[in-house]
Amino acid sequence: MTEHEQSTAAWSPRMSDAEANAEARRIIDDVYRPVRQMPTHFTDATPAPSFGDAEPVRQDDRRIVPAWAAGIAVASIGIGAGVTGIGCGAWLVLKGLSSMTITGVLALCAPFVGLAVAALAIGAAVSKAKSGSSKHVYQGPVTKHTHVSTHTRGTFSRTRNTFHG
Repeated sequence: MTEHEQSTAAWSPRMSDAEANAEARRIIDDVYRPVRQMPTHFTDATPAPSFGDAEPVRQDDRRIVPAWAAGIAVASIGIGAGVTGIGCGAWLVLKGLSSMTITGVLALCAPFVGLAVAALAIGAAVSKAKSGSSKHVYQGPVTKHTHVSTHTRGTFSRTRNTFHG
Protein backbone atom coordinates (compact mmCIF):
# COMPACT_ATOMS: atom_id res chain seq x y z
CA MET A 1 0.00 0.00 0.00
CA THR A 2 1.42 3.40 -0.97
CA GLU A 3 1.65 6.38 1.32
CA HIS A 4 -1.19 8.18 -0.49
CA GLU A 5 -3.49 5.18 -0.13
CA GLN A 6 -2.71 4.98 3.62
CA SER A 7 -3.55 8.63 4.21
CA THR A 8 -6.76 8.32 2.19
CA ALA A 9 -7.79 5.25 4.16
CA ALA A 10 -7.12 7.04 7.46
CA TRP A 11 -9.38 9.94 6.44
CA SER A 12 -12.19 7.99 4.89
CA PRO A 13 -15.65 9.25 5.93
CA ARG A 14 -17.19 7.52 8.91
CA MET A 15 -20.65 9.13 8.44
CA SER A 16 -22.95 9.19 5.52
CA ASP A 17 -23.76 12.52 3.87
CA ALA A 18 -27.21 12.62 5.49
CA GLU A 19 -25.71 12.02 8.94
CA ALA A 20 -23.05 14.73 8.37
CA ASN A 21 -25.72 17.23 7.24
CA ALA A 22 -27.87 16.45 10.29
CA GLU A 23 -24.86 16.90 12.63
CA ALA A 24 -23.90 20.20 10.94
CA ARG A 25 -27.50 21.46 11.26
CA ARG A 26 -27.52 20.52 15.00
CA ILE A 27 -24.21 22.40 15.62
CA ILE A 28 -25.41 25.50 13.75
CA ASP A 29 -28.73 25.48 15.64
CA ASP A 30 -26.87 25.23 18.96
CA VAL A 31 -24.66 28.19 18.10
CA TYR A 32 -27.45 30.45 16.86
CA ARG A 33 -30.13 29.50 19.42
CA PRO A 34 -31.47 32.73 20.97
CA VAL A 35 -30.35 33.35 24.55
CA ARG A 36 -33.12 33.70 27.12
CA GLN A 37 -33.10 37.36 28.09
CA MET A 38 -34.14 38.80 31.42
CA PRO A 39 -36.78 41.52 31.42
CA THR A 40 -35.39 45.02 31.85
CA HIS A 41 -38.65 46.62 32.97
CA PHE A 42 -41.53 45.91 35.31
CA THR A 43 -45.15 46.42 34.39
CA ASP A 44 -47.55 46.79 37.28
CA ALA A 45 -50.86 45.10 36.47
CA THR A 46 -52.80 46.51 39.43
CA PRO A 47 -55.25 49.26 38.51
CA ALA A 48 -54.28 52.77 39.50
CA PRO A 49 -56.49 54.41 42.17
CA SER A 50 -58.87 57.10 40.95
CA PHE A 51 -57.45 59.61 43.44
CA GLY A 52 -54.47 59.84 45.84
CA ASP A 53 -51.16 58.05 45.76
CA ALA A 54 -50.72 54.51 44.50
CA GLU A 55 -49.56 51.79 46.85
CA PRO A 56 -45.85 50.94 46.59
CA VAL A 57 -44.99 47.79 44.66
CA ARG A 58 -42.08 45.64 45.78
CA GLN A 59 -39.30 45.46 43.19
CA ASP A 60 -36.50 43.00 43.71
CA ASP A 61 -33.02 44.46 44.08
CA ARG A 62 -30.86 42.89 41.37
CA ARG A 63 -27.73 44.98 41.16
CA ILE A 64 -25.39 44.41 38.28
CA VAL A 65 -22.44 46.19 39.94
CA PRO A 66 -21.09 44.95 43.29
CA ALA A 67 -21.23 47.36 46.21
CA TRP A 68 -17.42 47.72 46.49
CA ALA A 69 -17.17 48.67 42.81
CA ALA A 70 -19.89 51.29 43.21
CA GLY A 71 -18.02 52.68 46.23
CA ILE A 72 -14.78 52.94 44.27
CA ALA A 73 -16.63 54.66 41.42
CA VAL A 74 -18.17 57.23 43.77
CA ALA A 75 -14.80 57.83 45.46
CA SER A 76 -13.04 58.32 42.12
CA ILE A 77 -15.71 60.80 41.02
CA GLY A 78 -15.21 62.72 44.28
CA ILE A 79 -11.42 62.72 43.92
CA GLY A 80 -11.71 63.85 40.31
CA ALA A 81 -14.03 66.69 41.28
CA GLY A 82 -11.67 67.74 44.09
CA VAL A 83 -8.63 67.73 41.83
CA THR A 84 -10.56 69.69 39.23
CA GLY A 85 -11.44 72.29 41.87
CA ILE A 86 -7.79 72.57 42.93
CA GLY A 87 -6.73 72.90 39.30
CA CYS A 88 -9.29 75.63 38.67
CA GLY A 89 -8.11 77.49 41.76
CA ALA A 90 -4.47 77.24 40.68
CA TRP A 91 -5.42 78.44 37.20
CA LEU A 92 -7.21 81.46 38.63
CA VAL A 93 -4.28 82.35 40.89
CA LEU A 94 -1.71 81.94 38.11
CA LYS A 95 -3.87 83.85 35.63
CA GLY A 96 -4.16 86.68 38.15
CA LEU A 97 -0.41 86.67 38.79
CA SER A 98 0.40 86.66 35.09
CA SER A 99 -1.71 89.73 34.46
CA MET A 100 -0.05 91.77 37.23
CA THR A 101 2.09 94.80 36.47
CA ILE A 102 5.54 95.35 37.95
CA THR A 103 3.98 97.73 40.49
CA GLY A 104 1.59 95.00 41.56
CA VAL A 105 4.45 92.51 41.91
CA LEU A 106 6.41 94.94 44.04
CA ALA A 107 3.35 95.61 46.19
CA LEU A 108 2.83 91.86 46.59
CA CYS A 109 6.47 91.25 47.54
CA ALA A 110 6.85 94.24 49.91
CA PRO A 111 5.61 92.43 53.06
CA PHE A 112 7.95 89.49 52.40
CA VAL A 113 10.91 91.79 51.82
CA GLY A 114 10.08 93.64 55.06
CA LEU A 115 9.99 90.37 56.98
CA ALA A 116 13.32 89.32 55.47
CA VAL A 117 14.98 92.63 56.42
CA ALA A 118 13.60 92.38 59.96
CA ALA A 119 14.87 88.80 60.29
CA LEU A 120 18.29 89.89 59.01
CA ALA A 121 18.44 92.75 61.52
CA ILE A 122 17.42 90.49 64.40
CA GLY A 123 20.02 87.92 63.35
CA ALA A 124 22.77 90.56 63.19
CA ALA A 125 21.80 91.91 66.63
CA VAL A 126 21.86 88.43 68.16
CA SER A 127 25.23 87.73 66.52
CA LYS A 128 26.72 90.95 67.92
CA ALA A 129 25.31 90.23 71.37
CA LYS A 130 26.84 86.76 71.43
CA SER A 131 30.32 87.92 70.47
CA GLY A 132 31.19 89.84 73.62
CA SER A 133 34.32 91.95 73.70
CA SER A 134 37.06 90.63 75.93
CA LYS A 135 40.50 92.07 76.52
CA HIS A 136 43.22 89.47 76.61
CA VAL A 137 45.74 90.09 79.31
CA TYR A 138 48.89 88.05 79.01
CA GLN A 139 51.11 87.62 82.01
CA GLY A 140 54.68 86.65 81.45
CA PRO A 141 57.08 86.97 78.60
CA VAL A 142 56.00 85.81 75.15
CA THR A 143 58.73 84.72 72.75
CA LYS A 144 58.34 83.41 69.28
CA HIS A 145 61.17 81.57 67.53
CA THR A 146 60.66 80.89 63.86
CA HIS A 147 63.34 79.27 61.80
CA VAL A 148 62.83 78.59 58.08
CA SER A 149 65.18 76.36 56.09
CA THR A 150 64.98 76.49 52.30
CA HIS A 151 66.44 73.89 49.96
CA THR A 152 66.45 74.47 46.20
CA ARG A 153 67.39 71.59 43.95
CA GLY A 154 66.90 70.33 40.41
CA THR A 155 66.87 71.71 36.93
CA PHE A 156 63.55 73.46 37.31
CA SER A 157 64.31 74.84 40.82
CA ARG A 158 62.20 72.75 43.11
CA THR A 159 62.04 74.63 46.39
CA ARG A 160 61.18 73.03 49.69
CA ASN A 161 60.58 75.20 52.75
CA THR A 162 60.68 73.68 56.22
CA PHE A 163 59.40 75.65 59.19
CA HIS A 164 60.81 74.96 62.65
CA GLY A 165 59.02 76.59 65.47
